[in-house]
Amino acid sequence: MAPFRIAGRPARTRPPRRSMPVGWILAILLLAAPLPGAAARAAGAASAAPDASAIAASTLATPPPPGNARKSPGTASGKPAGPNAVTSPVKGSQGPVTFTADRVEYDQAHSLVTASGHVEAWQNGRVLHADTITFDRTTGVVAAHGHVVLQDPDGEVMFADYAELDQGMKDGVLSGMRALLAQNGRLAANGARREAGKLNELSKVVYSTCNICAKHPNRPPLWELRAASAVQDLEHKKIEYTDATMDILGVPVAYFPYFWHVDPSVKRASGLLIPSFGYSSHIGAFFAQPYYWVINDQSDATFTPMITSRAGPNLDVRYRRRFNNGYLTADGSLGYLDNSPQGTLYLNGQFDYDQNWRWGFNINRASSSTYINDFHLSHDLGSDINLLTSQIYVEGFGQGAYTRLDTRFYQGINSTIVDSELPVVLPRYQYSFFGTPDFLGGRTSLDVGAFNVLRTVGTNTRRANLTWEWDRPFTGRLGDLWTAKLHLDAAGYDASHFNEQPNYGPTDTVNTARALPQAALDWRWPFMRNSGSWGTQIIEPMAELIVAPQAGDSQNQLYPNEDSLDLEFTDANLFGFNRFTGIDRLEGGSRANLALHGAWYLDGTALDGLIGQSYQPTPNNVMPVGSGLHGTVSDVVGRLSFTPTPWLDLTYRTRLDHKSLATRFADATAAVGNSRFQVTGGYIYTTTNPFSLYDQAYPPPVGSAYYFPRNEASLGFSTRFGQYRFNAYARRDLATNKMVAIGGDAVYENECLIVDLHLYRRYTSFDGDNGSTTVLLQLTFKTVGQLGFNAL
Repeated sequence: MAPFRIAGRPARTRPPRRSMPVGWILAILLLAAPLPGAAARAAGAASAAPDASAIAASTLATPPPPGNARKSPGTASGKPAGPNAVTSPVKGSQGPVTFTADRVEYDQAHSLVTASGHVEAWQNGRVLHADTITFDRTTGVVAAHGHVVLQDPDGEVMFADYAELDQGMKDGVLSGMRALLAQNGRLAANGARREAGKLNELSKVVYSTCNICAKHPNRPPLWELRAASAVQDLEHKKIEYTDATMDILGVPVAYFPYFWHVDPSVKRASGLLIPSFGYSSHIGAFFAQPYYWVINDQSDATFTPMITSRAGPNLDVRYRRRFNNGYLTADGSLGYLDNSPQGTLYLNGQFDYDQNWRWGFNINRASSSTYINDFHLSHDLGSDINLLTSQIYVEGFGQGAYTRLDTRFYQGINSTIVDSELPVVLPRYQYSFFGTPDFLGGRTSLDVGAFNVLRTVGTNTRRANLTWEWDRPFTGRLGDLWTAKLHLDAAGYDASHFNEQPNYGPTDTVNTARALPQAALDWRWPFMRNSGSWGTQIIEPMAELIVAPQAGDSQNQLYPNEDSLDLEFTDANLFGFNRFTGIDRLEGGSRANLALHGAWYLDGTALDGLIGQSYQPTPNNVMPVGSGLHGTVSDVVGRLSFTPTPWLDLTYRTRLDHKSLATRFADATAAVGNSRFQVTGGYIYTTTNPFSLYDQAYPPPVGSAYYFPRNEASLGFSTRFGQYRFNAYARRDLATNKMVAIGGDAVYENECLIVDLHLYRRYTSFDGDNGSTTVLLQLTFKTVGQLGFNAL
């Protein structure tokens, strides 16, 4: 991380200061018209510093770095290329100087050696290129004229019109100095003084990472820093400016009495980061000043104090550390809101024990959702800040096997969520195994698990479970594909408060076990035809026959339900032993599943579809009403995908009432375009809301929220043209005819600047509010820092 610092102007002495000044002076922004006094200072600094052509020269007119075509052919090895090329060592006070040149002249009377014509000299790991170099063997001073290039051992490359160096090329003065830095950084100065190869004292300085227009080299870059003087600290990798001005398109927009940033080659350095400021309808005007602390090579921390006009102060602390076997991240905040102290805590870590085992944790806690939203602290707390999830786990990996032991606990920070009704999983264990083919040609899979769910209000459940399956595929003589399957689900339960949510059973305690064996025969017969210019067509009838004992709806009164509250019958679960998401509710009973799959592929166009239905001899009352699986004949499920070109993809899934063919479920997605411009759309509709089953006894009564349909549409687009990126999206609840959310981003990025404008509007009520609006503008000056403004 390359921090951007603003601080009070220090009294500078040599050697360079090793710590940040205590005070800091905020930049005087001159966004529209600069103040008269500041404008005069900015103008003076601008006139004193080199013009844009100075930076242009560093890329358009300067000699290339060592190893480029500047050297005469044949001199790369240090040997003469021809009769005029000379390679010679010269004795100096700081060690021998070895050089190559086209011509060499010796002045014995004055102890001068003059080399000219593609000169390259080496001394103490430093390399000097120039048109002419004069070496004084008495004083050890080297004078270089014309297209001077100086390369230090650490890779720093400097250009100059004239240089005079001594002390083994570590000290000296340079005229018309330019330097190429990492990440496209360019530094230019009218003059420079080197000290011990560690400091470059510069006068009338310009710094930027922006490229100069090749057609108009005299035009100013997109942005640049100008300063009356600066010090490039090569030892501590930073550049310090005095009387600095930030110019955008040649116009001064900010003045800094003292300013510094790290060298672009540095990835991490302690110091003040770019401050953020803005306005929020909840906390008023705010200002935050982060400080980044590099603790060592493995760890760092960021401290971000914030002051607001309507709420109390806030402090956020983020700590990160890398270990040889894992990582640790900790983020905590303390603040004051709504006349009470507030806070958040986020801990995340993962550590390898060996190549097969690892353990970790993820802890999320907060005082309120209002505090998280108002102070923008949701970045580490997951996608749903209404319900925070924490866990501690250990897991192992083997060949075809996986095991995990964890504990989970939850916190509801929305006023509509009651913490006492949330579970604590202490602990949960799972083991999965998928074997290799046995002597019969079949494969065995095994899932074993156990958990203990505790609630202050509600059912406490302890369960141990086992799911075993064996399948054997084989091919018939007519190309038909068969799979024989054996399946077993078994579970044992010990529950208390069974008569409370989410089960609402008839008794207070449950202590029982059950097992359900099932067998299935799966058949598919794909037919494919190659029609030449009409492409390839596939017709594939599919059938599955399952034989199993009846599970019955009595399981609703006998067994707790912790994993099977959500059920949606679609083409995705038409085939299978259980349409429920878990095993606390089992489908059971003999049944047949039928489907017809077809596809057509023609010159890059693909049309793929499936339609199917399920049949059973008797109604299955364990299936919720409206699920499409309650009667002897299920609803019709289908899927259709159409991709006529690489830039268009349409997919539609549906479930239709088997009598009236009325739509019970619909899910449509569309994507049009490519990476340059793309439009996406989505639509979902279902006649029931299974999530409401958690809050009421089964079956849900008439008028329950379970029967309130979900009906929502979304639309978005994204585009990218050169250095510009745009995206926008919108969601609307068609059932209530209200908007849910809208948002968008507009981004411009080039080699030296990123401008990001983000807009988000939430229309739904959250903890009694009336929605919220967020506007964020971020300016990133590459290698210098980032400036952000928030408005809510």
